[in-house]
Formats: sequence, C-alpha cells, structure tokens
Amino acid sequence: MAPPSAPHRRLAYMGAALGLVVLALLVPLPSPSTAAAPSRGGAFVWDRDSLWQGLEQSFVATRSAGCADSARVQADLGVLQALVDSLGIVRVPPDAPILDAIESRLFGVAPDLAACAISPDAFVTLQATLRTNVKRQSRAWDVDARATRERLYRVLYGSRAAVEEVVLQHPAGTSTLLRGTDEPSTAPGAVVEGVTVHSGDMLVSRGGYPTSALIARGNDFPGNFSHVALVHVDSATHAVSVIEAHIESGVAVSSAARYLADKKLRLLVLRPRADLPALVRDPMLPHRAASAMLSRARAGHVPYDFAMDYRDPSRLFCSEVASAAYHTQGVDLWTGVSTISSPGLRNWLGAFGVAHFETQEPSDLEYDPQLVVVAEWRDPALLYKDHIDNAVTDAMLEGAERGDRLGFAWYQLPLARLGKGYSWFKQQFGGIGPIPEGMSAASALRNKAYSARHEHLAHDVMRQASAWEAEHGYPPAYWTLVELARESIRQQSG
Repeated sequence: MAPPSAPHRRLAYMGAALGLVVLALLVPLPSPSTAAAPSRGGAFVWDRDSLWQGLEQSFVATRSAGCADSARVQADLGVLQALVDSLGIVRVPPDAPILDAIESRLFGVAPDLAACAISPDAFVTLQATLRTNVKRQSRAWDVDARATRERLYRVLYGSRAAVEEVVLQHPAGTSTLLRGTDEPSTAPGAVVEGVTVHSGDMLVSRGGYPTSALIARGNDFPGNFSHVALVHVDSATHAVSVIEAHIESGVAVSSAARYLADKKLRLLVLRPRADLPALVRDPMLPHRAASAMLSRARAGHVPYDFAMDYRDPSRLFCSEVASAAYHTQGVDLWTGVSTISSPGLRNWLGAFGVAHFETQEPSDLEYDPQLVVVAEWRDPALLYKDHIDNAVTDAMLEGAERGDRLGFAWYQLPLARLGKGYSWFKQQFGGIGPIPEGMSAASALRNKAYSARHEHLAHDVMRQASAWEAEHGYPPAYWTLVELARESIRQQSG
C-alpha cells in the first residue's frame, strides 16, 4: 500500500490538531470553590405566614362587604398617622414598643385600604414619613447591631411591602413620583424628571433583568434594589453625568437621559445629610467625591469587580462607585454591610464569581442614617413585574437551599471558551465582547442558563397570575405569587 501523499498528511495533522483543540476546549473546569459564610451573618426570616393569610382574608371580607365602614378605615389611618408623627418628636430606642404598635397597625389597615375605593397616596405618604422619622431616630442607634438591623428592616422594608400591596390594588390612583426631603446642598444641581439632583447624590435602582432580582434578593435581608450610580453635575454647564459600574464594561459615564432609558423597575434618589461633620467642614465634599470618580472613570478603564470585594478599590462593582468615591473624601457610607449566609445562595453566587459574602449591597443604602431620601419613582405596572421577578427569585433560592445547582450543557463550553478568547481580543482594543472581562466562560454559561430559567418561570407565573386574577377578581398578593412560582418550579421539574 502506497504511503499517504504530503497533502493528505497535512490534512491528517490538521484534523488531529483540531481534534486536540476541541478536546482541550471540552475539558471541564473544577467546580468553583465557595467562601465560608460570614461569622456574624444569619438570614432574616419573617415567619409570619399566618399573618399574611389573615391579612388577605381581611381584605376579601372587606371587599365582599363593599367597604361599608370606610369611616372606620379613615379613622384607623388617622391613628396610625399620629403614631408615625410622634416619632418625629420623641426619641425612642430600636426596641421601643411604639415601633411594634406601628408595624401592627400598618399591616392591619393595609387590607382595608386595599379593599376600599380610597386613593393610596395618603398611605404612600404616611410610609414615606415613617421612613424619614425612623431614619432620623436611627442616627442614635447602633445600626450595625443585628437587633437594630432587624428593626430597620421590619419597619422600612415591611412598610414598603404593605404599601405596595395597596398600590397594586389601585394602580390607576397612584402617583409615580414620591417626593422626600429636599436636603440642603451647596453642590451644583440640575433638574431631572422634575426633581433637583445635586453632585454627589446617589441613584439606587432596580433593574429589569433576572440577575437584577438575584442581586436584590440574594442576601440575608432580601431587598428591593440592585444597582447604585453616582451623580455628577458640572458646576459651569450643569450637565448631569451618571457614573456607574456595568458587568459588561466596568465603570462607565452616561448622560441622565441615557441612564434613565435603561430598564429600571424603581428608582430612589439619596443624598448625604448636610449636618454630617465632614460636610459641615466642607459643604462641597459630595461634589469633590463625584468629581474624583468622574475623573477616574474618564482617565482609563476600571474593571468590574465580580468578587464583590468592597475593600479593594482597584476594581469596582456598582456599590463601590459610590463608597470608594466618598471614602477618598473621608466619609464611609454603608454603616451596615450585608451578609450572605445561606449555603445554597453562596454556592450560586460563587458559581458566578462572587468571593466575598460580607459586602455592600445596593439596598443597604436605604437604611443608612447618613443618607436622606430625596425622591422615589415607582410605576405600578413596572412594580408588578418587580414583584413577579422577586417571587420567582425567592422560589428559585428555596431550590438552591434544597441542593439545586447552576449548570449548563457540556457541549456549550468549547464555543463559550472561544467566545471568551474573542472577548479578550476585543477588550485589548477597548471593545466589549460577548463575555465580560473578569467572568469565566463557565460562569457566563451559568449566568445565561439561570437567566433563561428565570425568564421562563416569570412568564409562567405571569400567565398563572392573570388566570388567578380572572378567577378571584383582584391581583394576587406577593405571597400568592411566591406560591405560583413554587408551583411552576414543581411542574418544570415534574
């Protein structure tokens, strides 16, 4: 038999080489290691299922009766308002009985307000006053203590949850913009969407993507926000720049219009208190902080920090854009940092590249007594999507604690690794590839698989919720959405 010709040998060698490359691309990486839980962590648990069910029963009863006793509902609201107003006068500790009374009365009046044809704006304003007064009270509290953190969470997160259940029963009668406290500022300012923002203000938002819900919910105190951006206002032109860290590209600068055009389900404007000692000494400190971060963002590429290490300023995740900017000026935000303790959640976040489970979460800023709420936007239609995304995320995280793992099809790995190489090449020339800098090919596949599953479940829960509303005559409450999500997961795994 004649030996193969030179062209045939070259083809054979090329085929063998290509096969070796494919095999190398198929070699699986070891499972990502997961850092230990923080020593001081521990997941907050409401453990009030019977209360939630009782509230819905009260809502149904009042609704069936046609809200015959609306005068009593208004009177109950007046009593609650008086209790809330008293917090603006008398200083109380975090374990004060009046705070328990306010929580009890607030949850008690919410079902009646939801059932009656009463505008929810008064209830929304009451909750905003409660938040303002409790944040002022917390200036004298040890906000890093577990008991204080639980109190702030119960009052601020719990009251927001109650208000939003009422809002979603009366979406047409709710104002989109809620004005807070116009905290004095000497930093340059500009009007954005009817609200004056100042250099150094923080924009805390909730994105509309599956991973946004995971960021908001994925810690010991599940929250409502997933992203932080820092405002800079030019002192001469009053042009507004928004500085933020994106997973895809690292720290970036955009206009206010471009920032608002991105998908957001809710938005909060926060400002440092004017009476902070550092601001009393230097009222322009917020502007200096924003200017320093703007200069850094424009000077060169700042990579995204997937590890969530807020102590390392060389890479920045979204919260660090604000915290690092103020830290350089001598002000440390995040008086209480988040912890992530649950094993299943840490496994999932570790699979995405997170290595630090005591970190600065966006939702923490709402509880920081150094900051004042200037304004808040929430559209009822977007709010409903927010609740569905949260419910799906909460149900999926229950699966994580049962041992569900984040995976992907093995045959996708070679193509993802090639995509990672292509991304690296583009990044050398300032471009953005399909896989972000700092994220591995396997993490990108897990991210994609997680998002696809979340979106599938969210669509199914939306369909079930529509059918549920058609049957019962009103939108399902949050706890019902969670149960619908659990049912979707059972059917999907069934």
